[in-house]
Amino acid sequence: MICAGCGRWTDEPAVTADGAGTVLVCAACGHREPFRRLPLFAVTGPSGTGKSTVGRVLVDRLADRCVVVEQDLLWVGALRDPSGDSAAFRRTWLRLAASIQQSGRPVVLCGTVAPPQFENWPERVLFDPIHYLALTCDDAVLRKRLRDRPAWRGWDDARIDEMLRFAEWVRTARTDPPMTLLDTTTSSVDATADVVEAWVRERLGPRDDRQVDPERVDERR
Repeated sequence: MICAGCGRWTDEPAVTADGAGTVLVCAACGHREPFRRLPLFAVTGPSGTGKSTVGRVLVDRLADRCVVVEQDLLWVGALRDPSGDSAAFRRTWLRLAASIQQSGRPVVLCGTVAPPQFENWPERVLFDPIHYLALTCDDAVLRKRLRDRPAWRGWDDARIDEMLRFAEWVRTARTDPPMTLLDTTTSSVDATADVVEAWVRERLGPRDDRQVDPERVDERR
């Protein structure tokens, strides 16, 4: 986040609400900038449960309300954290999603992420709230789906076993906030997309562009 007033970068964005709406506040100079703080929808779950496939369908289905993006678009070496927790990758996605939502449309992010990987970063304040829908499926079906992937994707037995352990965690974990679970074992792509679309629209509610009046914000600079 680079302040439009003083030009400083911050690793800890601050968002507040006042009579003019929601604003992004610079801790260094106090500059206040109109900011849309919208929900973020994370369609998550283990690899092989259908996130990317369903995401392609949702692009058109939710085009009137949301921007649907695939998390793996940014899965490049430069963003992989050497410590193994992918901090730079997660925080970069939160900042990118926050930037996209300034268009007035919230982001639906399709990719493997759990609440502990998003909820504890400073960028979490940029969203209100983050919803998590985790796709799951039967272990035997998931193992077959991963084995059937092209060899270049590197799904050997050890990696598949690791993903199955993650799948078990998704099914049993008590996270804050909780994840909604959706079993895709026997569902078609369209049937799964129906449920995901309904889940998003229910949480969006009536259309609300959450416009901020820049002139009213200017009065308090």
